[in-house]
Amino acid sequence: MCELLAMSANTPTSIRFSFTGLIERGGNTAQHGDGWGIGFYEGRQCRLFHDPVSSVHSDVARFVRDCDLKSEIVVSHIRKANRGRVCLANTHPFERELWGRSCVFAHNGQLRGIKRRPLGAYRPVGTTDSEHAFCWLLGCIRERFPQPPGRARTLWNFVAERCAELETLGTFNMLFSDARFLYAHCSTRLRWLTRRAPFGEARLRDAEVVVDFGAETTPDDIVTVIATEPLTVNEHWHAMDRGSLIVFDRGVPVLTRRTAPGAARGA
Repeated sequence: MCELLAMSANTPTSIRFSFTGLIERGGNTAQHGDGWGIGFYEGRQCRLFHDPVSSVHSDVARFVRDCDLKSEIVVSHIRKANRGRVCLANTHPFERELWGRSCVFAHNGQLRGIKRRPLGAYRPVGTTDSEHAFCWLLGCIRERFPQPPGRARTLWNFVAERCAELETLGTFNMLFSDARFLYAHCSTRLRWLTRRAPFGEARLRDAEVVVDFGAETTPDDIVTVIATEPLTVNEHWHAMDRGSLIVFDRGVPVLTRRTAPGAARGA
């Protein structure tokens, strides 16, 4: 299975520490070696980097890590291919435009029969069921809301309902952003933590790297990281409920909604 990573923060923040751990799983500490991608938001636009080779052997991944870019929303993915060949077009996150904003999407899992669902304004470039699901989801949003809805909660609930539909097709662990909010949906496994004052030390699970966030932050910073598996060994990661959606705004969860009947606690 693939692995996901995202960040939502109330100020432009570096994800270098977490990304350093994630890329080790792309061919070193785990075998997610079929490509990787990451997107950093700058306002309405997302700066995307992709490479269809394993992240641990990718010059592009090392370049991104060493650039130490800062953003309020970041979405990343390392791939273990199950549907669709290994190529640039099939690497996540995928990107499309909606309401003059860059929207990005990354997915872990398989969705049986998703390609039988008709598409509207959006078409896949690659051949994954993930990208087809993204095109379907964004098409549903665009059809229902030609303009952004007046109340954000209206959109959040609509996305939750579409996630519930997609979850009936298989495993739907997902990260999605519309340049304003970060959406995380859990079918089987996603974990998250929020770092805020008083900040402490964190130690990566997959690399010999330790950071004292007290020296890297201000007392007002709020930073939430979402990952398939915990990236650190000395912090408490919350397990998302299976069959649930959490919406994050500037590092803070603003909506938690069950999408699957009888959803159980994630392991």
